[in-house]
Amino acid sequence: MIASTRLALPLCYKAAMNVAVDPLLLTDRSMPAAVQPEATLRLSEIIAALSHALDLTEGQPAGHCLRACWIGTHIGRTLGLGPAALSDLFYTLLLKDTGCSSNAARLWELYGGDELITKRDFKLVDSQSLLQLARFVLKHAGPGEAMRSRIRRLINLARNGEALATELIHTRCERGAAIVRRLGFGASVAAGIFSLDEHWNGNGRPEGLRGEAIPLAARIALLAQVADVFHTVGGQQAACAEVQRRIGTWFDPQVGQAFAALGDDPAFWAGLRPEGLEQRVMGLEPVALTLLIDEPRLDSLTQAFAEIIDAKSNFTYGHSQRVAQYADAVALELGMEDERRRWLRRGALLHDIGKLGVSNGILDKRGALDGAEWEAVKRHARLTEDILIRVRVFTALAPIAGAHHERPDGNGYPKRLKGRAISLETRIITTADIFDAITAERPYRGAIPLEEALALMERERDIAIDGQCLDALQRAAPWKASP
Repeated sequence: MIASTRLALPLCYKAAMNVAVDPLLLTDRSMPAAVQPEATLRLSEIIAALSHALDLTEGQPAGHCLRACWIGTHIGRTLGLGPAALSDLFYTLLLKDTGCSSNAARLWELYGGDELITKRDFKLVDSQSLLQLARFVLKHAGPGEAMRSRIRRLINLARNGEALATELIHTRCERGAAIVRRLGFGASVAAGIFSLDEHWNGNGRPEGLRGEAIPLAARIALLAQVADVFHTVGGQQAACAEVQRRIGTWFDPQVGQAFAALGDDPAFWAGLRPEGLEQRVMGLEPVALTLLIDEPRLDSLTQAFAEIIDAKSNFTYGHSQRVAQYADAVALELGMEDERRRWLRRGALLHDIGKLGVSNGILDKRGALDGAEWEAVKRHARLTEDILIRVRVFTALAPIAGAHHERPDGNGYPKRLKGRAISLETRIITTADIFDAITAERPYRGAIPLEEALALMERERDIAIDGQCLDALQRAAPWKASP
């Protein structure tokens, strides 16, 4: 049986495969009506909904980017910024964490623990305090490892800490700025994101900028995210105290004063409540500069988030793009019309967005997963649906993308759907996902050649893989490029 070897189906397909069922009558080509962008659908609305995925990969409670946007935009208003500057600030705040997944694998490699916890806890550290840094490293380096292994990590971090921190932050900031440029935003938004971790006194990263050489949007965004982190764990008093303590070192004094001026406004603090948060934040976007979405921009946004997903692990580079390509080839073979194929490609690109909430210690693990780790992996499918269903234009797509680990025999997850209860669109994405996972390199084995991969998949016909979609994939297989 395939399930007994590491050369078989990939990490997310290691469930038992020994339940035989009658072949399915896979003739249904129906799909929910494709949801088209409406003339009034705002770009910010989609980004705000998808920002919950960025919160996951930063280890932050849901709504972090939105709350930072609420805080930072109010600071901008207090400073008297005009509509254009406020618009750039607004999108800098919403998109500040677009590069956050790109250093996840490296962070796990360096610390050897759950990088989501490492990121979460580091947000509470003043990196200019040697005592706080030392305590953080001692707590997070090699948790659960033997003492010799922990000591090796500690020595590496002590000797190379400055260079490693610059590397991690530069990777994150550069990737984030590149993504927002591809989304069509201007130099101001890109610069704000690239310089997010610069400090007023010049001791920040990645370039060590000082004072007003740091873009104003970056100065505001840095304070806003720190304020939200401390407000989340300690409330208004903790947030105000930490901001005040870092003024002149981390924070621009003028930006700090603008934040302090908001401290006596109960409505400002009440605005951080989770109920209705997204709607309140949307109300802050300068009306005259509101950006509306169209089909090409929606495609670009989907592609951008696929890049964020795939940057999470070195072993998934390009995975979402390839799954979308293979799914499109299968859909074409099945006669799906162009409009619906475009809709389906978006679902394929975003099918793994829930993996942003799974630790790289699990995603990149070379050995067998234990029970808790396997449950954490399975959780990503439900997270995908939970994230996408927040996006009005993806409402019908969310359950299709979130069901990509369901199986014809009913032994999939998360809902154990069976047979025709699984939409044809989901079966297409699943077939493409399995095909790419087998033919791409994984932590526990090398890439499997095309013909061998198809033979492995054939053994799972109508058990783990839809036979109709597998036939279409086999007809399209000569089109496949190298993994």
